[in-house]
Amino acid sequence: MNTIAQDQPSYDDVIARIDADPEGFWLEQAREHIDWVSEPTRAVDDSEAPIYRWFSDGELNVCFNAVDRHVAAGRGDQAAIIYDSPVTDTIRTITYSQLLDEVSRFARALSDKGVVKGDRVIIYMPMVPEAAIAMLACARIGAIHSVVFGGFAPNELAVRIDDTAPKAVISTSCGVEKSRTLEYKPMVDEAIDIAESKPEFTVIVQRDEHRCEMGEKDLDYAEMLANTPEGIDPVTVRATDELYVLYTSGTTGKPKGIVRDSGGYAVALAYSMPSIFGLDPGDTMFTASDVGWVVGHSYIVYAPLLAGVTTVLFEGKPIGTPDAGTFFRIIEDHGVNVHFTAPTAMRVVRKEDPNGELIKRYDLSSLRAEFLAGERLDPDTYEWTTNILAEATGRDIPVVDNWWQTETGWPIVANPLGLTQFPLRAGSPTKPVPGYHVEVLDPSGKPVPAGEEGLIVMKLPLPPGTMATVWGDDSRFVSSYLAAFDGYYLTGDSGYLDEDGYVYVMGRTDDVINVAGHRLSTGVIEAAIASHPAVTETAVIGVHDDTKGQSPRALVVLGDSAEAGDPDTVVAELVELVRKEIGPVAAFRQVDIVSALPKTRSGKILRKTMREIADGVDSPAVPSTIEDTAVLDALEPVLGRR
Repeated sequence: MNTIAQDQPSYDDVIARIDADPEGFWLEQAREHIDWVSEPTRAVDDSEAPIYRWFSDGELNVCFNAVDRHVAAGRGDQAAIIYDSPVTDTIRTITYSQLLDEVSRFARALSDKGVVKGDRVIIYMPMVPEAAIAMLACARIGAIHSVVFGGFAPNELAVRIDDTAPKAVISTSCGVEKSRTLEYKPMVDEAIDIAESKPEFTVIVQRDEHRCEMGEKDLDYAEMLANTPEGIDPVTVRATDELYVLYTSGTTGKPKGIVRDSGGYAVALAYSMPSIFGLDPGDTMFTASDVGWVVGHSYIVYAPLLAGVTTVLFEGKPIGTPDAGTFFRIIEDHGVNVHFTAPTAMRVVRKEDPNGELIKRYDLSSLRAEFLAGERLDPDTYEWTTNILAEATGRDIPVVDNWWQTETGWPIVANPLGLTQFPLRAGSPTKPVPGYHVEVLDPSGKPVPAGEEGLIVMKLPLPPGTMATVWGDDSRFVSSYLAAFDGYYLTGDSGYLDEDGYVYVMGRTDDVINVAGHRLSTGVIEAAIASHPAVTETAVIGVHDDTKGQSPRALVVLGDSAEAGDPDTVVAELVELVRKEIGPVAAFRQVDIVSALPKTRSGKILRKTMREIADGVDSPAVPSTIEDTAVLDALEPVLGRR
C-alpha cells in the first residue's frame, strides 16, 4: 500500500490518534476545517446518552463555510458549481462569487416572506442549480430544509409535508427527461391538497421547457430574485441545531426523518474530502446522484463546497443522454478528478458499451479515482469498471467501493485515498473510516470470529456528521437503531470482517429493498397494493436484479368477491396504483397472483424465505415455526419463474 497525500498522516496513525484521544482529534478537525463564530471547547456531549451531540457549545453557519469564506479567501472566480444538463443541452458555470450573490439574495427573499431560523422548507426539485441554491439559502438563515426526491408521487410528498409542517415548498415547473417533460406543479398542488399541514407559500422555478400556471400562493423564483437586489448575512446557529431532515424508508412503512445537525456534519464532510477522496481546494468532483438522496446532499452540495472544491451538478442519465459515454464526456470536459456514482449506473453503462468503446473516446487524464456506492458493489461490476478504466487511461484508476447509509451521512467503510491506499479487494469496501468502530455480532450480542457472517454494528458514540435523531421522535431513534445491543448502533446489514480488518457487507436484515441505490420500504408498497379492493393479502420482497441490484416483486392473494375481477386486469391496476402512490422510482412491474402466503404459526410472513427462493439460493432458510409447508411448496415454481 502507498500513501497518496504526503501532507496527511497515514490511516494507522489516525486510528491510533482517535483510539488514544478521540476528543482531541475531533476538536482538531473542527478547528482545521471549519470557521466558527464560537469555536467549540468540547467534541462529544454524552449527557443524554445513548443520544450524543457533537460540538454542543460551538456556533457557526454552514452556508458561510460553504460559500462566503472561499470568496473572502480570494477564490471567488473559481467555479463552485458546473451545471451540465444534456437533456436541455445546457452547461452553466457558477463561480463562488456568483453563488454567494444568488444564495444570499434568495435567502433574503425567503426571510422577507417570514421564513426564520428553525422553520422548515421542503424542496421538491430536479437536478437544477436552484435546488442547491435553495438548500444553501435555507442554511444561511437557519431554516431546516427537507429535500424530497422529484420522482416521488404526490402522496409521498404529502407524507413529508405533514411530518415537517413546512412554512414553504420550493419546486419547479417541470423536470426534463430524454423524451418528455414531467410537470411538477400539478404534483405539488395535489400533495398540498392531500396534506393536512398547509405551507404558507410555494416558490416555483419556471423552466423554458414548460412554464406552469401560477396560483395565488405561488411565487416566481426569478421575480423574487429580481425584486431582491441585496443579500442577507448568515444567521448564527448552534452546532447542534438541525441543518436538514432527509427521509429514509422505515420497515413499518412510515418514512423516518433523519435529522442532521449543523456543526458535526460540516466537520465530518470537510474532513472526508481530503482524507477519503483525496480532494483539495480547486479540485473537481462529479457525483452522479440526485439531491433528493443522501449522496447528493453530502457529495454534490455540502462536502465539495465546504472544501472549496468544484462540484458538477448533472441532469441526465448514464445512458441515453445521449449515450453510455456521457459520464466520461463530462470527466473530460470539466477536468474531473473524482467521479462518484452507483454500481447500477456502471451496470447499465456496461450493458450498452460492454467493451468500453465510447469510454475510450475521451481524455480521462484528470481522473484519479472512481467511487461507487449506494448498494452492494458486486465483484463483476468492480472488475469490469477497473479493467475498462485501465484500458481507457493506461493507468490503474482505483475503483473505490464505499458503504454508508442515509443515517450516517458520510462513508462508514471506504478505501481512504487521502490517508493510505489499501490494496482493493472485490466484494469489500475496504476498512472502517476513522471515527467508526465497526464490529460484527451474533444475535445474542457476542462478537463472531473473523470470516463469520453476523450483524454489523457500530460502537457508540458514532462520529460527527451521523444522524442526531429521528425528526420529532427520539424514542423511535433509540428503538430503531440503539436498543438492540447496549452501546451499539444497529446498521440493519449483515456481513463479516476478514483477518485483515476488511469489511464485507452482504445485505439488509430488514424488509427495506434497494432499487438502483434508492431505499424503499416494502411496507409502503404493500400498503398501496392492499388498498385495492380485490386484494385480501400481499407480501412484497426485493429480488435480485442484474441492473438495479434489487427490484420489488409482489405476491398477492385475491378475494372471492366479484371485485376480484380478471386477474390480468387486477395486476395492471396494481402496477399503476404503486406507480401513482410511490412513483416510477419503485420500478414496480412484477405481480404474482397466489392462493396463499407462507407464514409462521404466529402469522409472520416468510419474506426472507421467499426472497431466497426467488434469488435461487440452494438451501433457503425455512423456520421450524412454519405453519404449512405445503403453501411454500406450491410457491416454489412461481417464485422461480422470472
